[in-house]
Amino acid sequence: MLEISKRFHDLFGRGPEVIAAAPGRVNLIGEHIDYSDGFVLPFAISDTTVVAIAKRSDNLIRIASVQKRTDIMEMQLGELAPYQGESWARYALGVLWVLGVDTGVEVLINGRVPLGAGLSSSAALECAVATAVNHLFEMGKSLPELARATQKAENDYVGVPCGIMDQSVSLMAHPGSALLLDCRDLTSEHIPFLIAPQGLELLIIDTQAHHKLVDGGYAERRASCEKAVAELGITSLRNISVAEYAARQSELDPVTYIRGFHAVTEMKRVLDAVEALKSNNFTRLGELLNQSHRSLRDDYTVSCPELNLAVDTALAQGALGARMVGGGFGGSAIALIRTDHVKRCQGAITKAFAEANFKAPRFFTSLPSAGAHVIPN
Repeated sequence: MLEISKRFHDLFGRGPEVIAAAPGRVNLIGEHIDYSDGFVLPFAISDTTVVAIAKRSDNLIRIASVQKRTDIMEMQLGELAPYQGESWARYALGVLWVLGVDTGVEVLINGRVPLGAGLSSSAALECAVATAVNHLFEMGKSLPELARATQKAENDYVGVPCGIMDQSVSLMAHPGSALLLDCRDLTSEHIPFLIAPQGLELLIIDTQAHHKLVDGGYAERRASCEKAVAELGITSLRNISVAEYAARQSELDPVTYIRGFHAVTEMKRVLDAVEALKSNNFTRLGELLNQSHRSLRDDYTVSCPELNLAVDTALAQGALGARMVGGGFGGSAIALIRTDHVKRCQGAITKAFAEANFKAPRFFTSLPSAGAHVIPN
């Protein structure tokens, strides 16, 4: 952490009072159901965003980014309001706004979660800021409270109607486990996710087809789920079985029905995946990953050619299962594959992307890692 401390000193003329880090995430299964009160099964990756912060004696907010290498963004505390500030800084500003920070601060961000890759770089930033602010101002907020605060920051300040999953796992994750999260009340259970002893690896494939969730596609699909709930007269899609939902198809227009169908079937797949992990049935887990991708591709229509090619090629190379992850329209896919097949799979995907004239993909793997934490300064 000497690097960010030194950079903070160079920019602001003093050292930071608090340094905190929060990770990105991969969602093993349970996509686009966190805003429907569903269960999700993500885990934290080792890539983190680090935030250094210090109080000021006035009401000036000053924010800088290691990656942007631009001038320091400045704003008066009283000017904090939704959509205000430079776009890259709004995720941090939104957290300050929601948490009700009552004095000026200086903030330096070092974002090391790949942008646009579907690994939730935005939640990592929000949660690192929230963790730092919670500690700096001795707010005493619980992890679920911080999760809801950071979600509100992204919803109301940035303008992205995200669910609660990304922020929750970034804050609550444990090493060696996936987090079974109930998005209704934020209760959670840590599910051991130990694939190395099985000779398996979870390959993360960044297609480099970068997505932008603020373009309306995400909001449109969330609105479809809310419409299904309203027209069926239920509290949430969590409260209806797959069989009952299918039986009431005639009550919904085709687009609303098929998007809601993804949600109710994906919720069941999450719980089935937990049972598969608890019984070390990785063949079954792979089948569920495949079903999830088909549903996201065909029912929810949030995949894209690059994601589909990555998934199809991984399966052709012997992956037990593969699917897109994240909000969709680009970003990353995952493949559950034998460790000794990983290099061959990477080569095949790279070749397939070149033949399709797609940007070259990036590959990495990560063991389930720790959630947000304060780093001794």
